[in-house]
Amino acid sequence: MPLQVTLKERFDNRSVIKVISGINNFDPKSVGSIIQVADKGKATYIDIAASTELVHLALSLTNLPICVSSISPKLLKKCVEAGAQMVELGNFDSFYTQGYAFSFHDIINISVKVRNLLPEIPLCVTIPYILPLEEQIKLAQILENVGVDILQTEGLVTNLKSNKPNYSLIEKAIPTIAATYALSKFVDLPILCSSGISDVTIPLAIEAGASGIGVCSCLKESNSNVAMLATLNKLVSSISSCSYSLI
Repeated sequence: MPLQVTLKERFDNRSVIKVISGINNFDPKSVGSIIQVADKGKATYIDIAASTELVHLALSLTNLPICVSSISPKLLKKCVEAGAQMVELGNFDSFYTQGYAFSFHDIINISVKVRNLLPEIPLCVTIPYILPLEEQIKLAQILENVGVDILQTEGLVTNLKSNKPNYSLIEKAIPTIAATYALSKFVDLPILCSSGISDVTIPLAIEAGASGIGVCSCLKESNSNVAMLATLNKLVSSISSCSYSLI
């Protein structure tokens, strides 16, 4: 399904910032705060848990495009009927911590079900970082063939401690950036680089072939909406600089 014109322009310019509230975050207060920050900070679009209540909340707070994330095709369909404009499978971080891992075939099967249920809605699919890189590439190619519109990479986010903060930030981002670089060589779909991305590592992600980034943890680590907005402003500034350098 073609993206909205303004959204497509951001993907074409490789300047997308998707603000993620979390696939398992159903707290209206928390999600509402993140949506308001995304709106004020000029994010490209928001990604919220698949809940019709949260979709209604988002519609009341912003005009930004709304994406809903889940592993349930039927739940994604309900949210689209409630007003969501995009759907996503993933990110899977919260499932890994519960001991559940998605296989190569799991992702294909769910993606095909969603595509069949929602043939006219833009679909983003996260490529599980736990798969060997060769399988990630093969999966991305199959997803492109079944009609997925956007891919997202992920990586394990750990609490790295270092006396060199920027080095720690780069370490966090290496897995997802490496996956982005590899996938971009084999598919023509736009790729969002997510998990552990910061204003320091955005240029690396864009250089690796990303069309934009997905951010969650770096915003949630902020202790107030003001701090969260300041972080988002840094991200927007960083990716804007990358965009200009690509012209």
